[in-house]
Amino acid sequence: MAASFSVASMCASAQTLVNIRTQDAPKYDPHSNTSSGMGHPMFMMGDTLVALDWDLKTPRPLLAKSWDVSKDGLTYTFKLRDDVTFCSGKKFTAADVIYSFNRLANPDAKFPFYWRLGEIDTLSAPDPHTLVYKLKRPHSELLIDLTNFAATIINEDNVKALGSDFGVKGFDGTGPLCWESWEPRKDLVLKRHPAYKWGPAGMYKDPGPVKYERMIWRIVPEETTRMAAMLAGQADFTHWAPLQAIDTFKKAPNLAVYEPDSFFSMSYYGLKTTREHMQDRRVRAAISHLIDRDEVNKAIFFGQGYPARALVHEKAQDFNPATLDTLSKHDPALSARLLDEAGWKMGADGFRYKDGKKLELLLYSYTVGQNPKLSEVLQGAARKVGIDIKIQMWDPTVFFQKIAQQDYDIWTLSVPYTSAGDQMYLYYYSKNRPVPNRMMWNDPETDRLLDAGRGAITEEARRDAYYKVQKLVHDEALMIPLIHSRLHLIARKSIKNVRAHGNYGAALYKGLDIQP
Repeated sequence: MAASFSVASMCASAQTLVNIRTQDAPKYDPHSNTSSGMGHPMFMMGDTLVALDWDLKTPRPLLAKSWDVSKDGLTYTFKLRDDVTFCSGKKFTAADVIYSFNRLANPDAKFPFYWRLGEIDTLSAPDPHTLVYKLKRPHSELLIDLTNFAATIINEDNVKALGSDFGVKGFDGTGPLCWESWEPRKDLVLKRHPAYKWGPAGMYKDPGPVKYERMIWRIVPEETTRMAAMLAGQADFTHWAPLQAIDTFKKAPNLAVYEPDSFFSMSYYGLKTTREHMQDRRVRAAISHLIDRDEVNKAIFFGQGYPARALVHEKAQDFNPATLDTLSKHDPALSARLLDEAGWKMGADGFRYKDGKKLELLLYSYTVGQNPKLSEVLQGAARKVGIDIKIQMWDPTVFFQKIAQQDYDIWTLSVPYTSAGDQMYLYYYSKNRPVPNRMMWNDPETDRLLDAGRGAITEEARRDAYYKVQKLVHDEALMIPLIHSRLHLIARKSIKNVRAHGNYGAALYKGLDIQP
C-alpha cells in the first residue's frame, strides 16, 4: 500500500525543500524505465550532454560545451567540459559518455529509449574531453533526444559496484543534487552537490551549486493531503496538483502557480492491435468517437486542459493540421454504425456479438490523477453502444510492469513529448514493441516514414515524413487522443526565482536559481 502522510508530518525548512508527488519509480536507473516518477528527479541527480531550453526546441550546452555536425549528418563531435565531477568525486570524461551510451544502446538489454541515440556506428574519444559520435544514418533530432533523461551520463564504477541494486541503493551522477537515501513509496532524499557549477549555458542565472541543502521528493498519493500540505505551507513544491485545486492555489496568499513556456503531454486511451477484438480498425475508430472531450475536460480535468483535436499539440514542431478532428469528433451514432459494419450485432442483453463471441474488452488503468475517472467514462460510453469494458485498476508501482504484457485491450496513460516526430517514433515504430509501442503496431509503411523523418537532413524532408505518418496513424485509430494537459508548478510564494520547465513534465528540471 502507498504511504500516507498527515499535513503535520511534512515539515519544510529553509534548507530542506519538500517536493510532493504521486508516484515513485521501481528504481532510479535512467535506462530501465520511462516513467515520470524516475525521470523527473533524474534530471537533478544527473546531467545530459545537451540541455533543452525553455522553448523545448533549442539545445543548450551542458556536459558538452560545444559540438560540430558534419555536412552529411553522420558525425557529431562534442567538446566536453573538463571541470565536471560525479557526486563521488570521480572526474567526468568522454569514457563515461561512451559507457553510458553503449549500455543504453545494448540490444540485449532492451532498454525502452535506446532508439533516442540513433543508429550508432562508433563512439570514440581522441582525448578525455572529446567525443566523436558516428552514426550509420542521419538522425534529425539527435540533439533534442540527447536532452532526455534516458541520455543521463552514469558512472560505470557505480553500476558495477551496486549491480542489481544500481538505482535502488544508490546513484552516482553529475547533477546538482546527489543521492542521499530512498525509502520506496515514501521519500527520495537528495542533497546538494557542492562542486556543481556547470548548469546549462544560457538558461539559468546561476550555474550552481543550488542554494539549498536538500530536496525531498515525497510520495503523497491522496489529493486532499497534497492540497492541504501546500495551503498550510508544509511543502514547498508540487507539480502533481489536484486539478480542482488550481484556482484555489492561485488565490492563496502564500502560493504561486507557474506554467512553462512550452509543454506537450496528452492523456489518451491506447488500443492493443494484436488483441482479437482490436484488430479491426472500425472497432478502434468506434471507440474513439464515443468520447465527448469538452465534457471530459470540464468534468474530470476541471477545465485545466485542452480538448485534444489530434494526437499532437498544434504548437508542437511538425504538427500536421490535416489530422485535426479526424479521431476526436464525438459521434456515438457513428460508433454504432462502425460496429455494425464490422459485423458486431446487438444482442438481447444490450451487448454486441459476432460469431458467438461477446464484444468484451479489458482496460488496464492505475490509481493516479484522472485515470480512474477516465476509465469509467469510457466504460459508460461503450456500454451505450453495446461494448462491455471490464476495468482492472493497478497501483502505480506495478502498473508499468502490467502494461508491458499482452493480456489486455485498452489502457489509460499520458504521453509527454517534445515534437511530433518524438511522439510518433516513441509509440509507432515497430522496433519499439512491446514498450513503449504497447499498441504492438507493426507496419512497414509507418516504419519507412519514421525512418525517413529521423534520417532527414533538411527541415522540409523531416516535416513531410512526419506529416504523412501522423495522417496514417490517425486513419488507423491506434491511440485515442483525449486531453492536452497543462503543467502547473505550485510553489511557496516566498521561494524566489522559480520557473517551470516543460521537458517531459519535469517542472523543476535542474532546480537551479531557486532561492528559499
